[in-house]
Amino acid sequence: MTRVALIDDHESVRLGLEAALTQTATTEVVFSGANVAAYLDWRRAAVQSPADVVVLDLTLGDGTTVSENVDRVVRDGSSVIIHSVADRPAAVREALAAGAAGIVSKSSPTHEVLGAIRTVARGDLLDNVEWASAVEGDRAFADAQLSAREREVLRLYAAGLPLKAVADRLGVAYSTAKENITRVRVKYVEVGRPAPTKVDLLRRAMEDGILQDAPEAGNDA
Repeated sequence: MTRVALIDDHESVRLGLEAALTQTATTEVVFSGANVAAYLDWRRAAVQSPADVVVLDLTLGDGTTVSENVDRVVRDGSSVIIHSVADRPAAVREALAAGAAGIVSKSSPTHEVLGAIRTVARGDLLDNVEWASAVEGDRAFADAQLSAREREVLRLYAAGLPLKAVADRLGVAYSTAKENITRVRVKYVEVGRPAPTKVDLLRRAMEDGILQDAPEAGNDA
């Protein structure tokens, strides 16, 4: 059972999504409210663990920023899906940079929203049209200047292959593959997009359009 929190300052949107989620056997709506502060207050008062997935509106009417909201929820221990009309690409990019797992348009059919929740609950990131539209043409997501070999190592590693398997696939020494990943991390740090974990590397690969035709995931290195 996936525990879901809905945060949107439009009550009708929350109620509609909540009604759809309660009809499934795999999701439980544990909170529905207008802002992140109310959600965190509920968590503390009810002594509840963080929701598995928080479906968050891009812009709330309480003066908070999307970066602030995403960061607070992620730090609290939940994955975040942005649920938005997606007409503000700069704000969407801020949300993704702050740690959101992806974005789903409010015009999407309910089954797509449910599918997105299942994907994120598994620990995966969304790779959809909304994501691509948000980062397309944005220099901030394309200036790490990775070499062809670094891009290939990142593609295979971020897709789930252990580093040794990446080295074997490319016909290079394990130490060479490890050095490439180290350089990739350094380059992302230099452009203000740190990627200290494998999940962060996956996010960068998706942002930069590197993760395409990737192999099936394996064990982490």
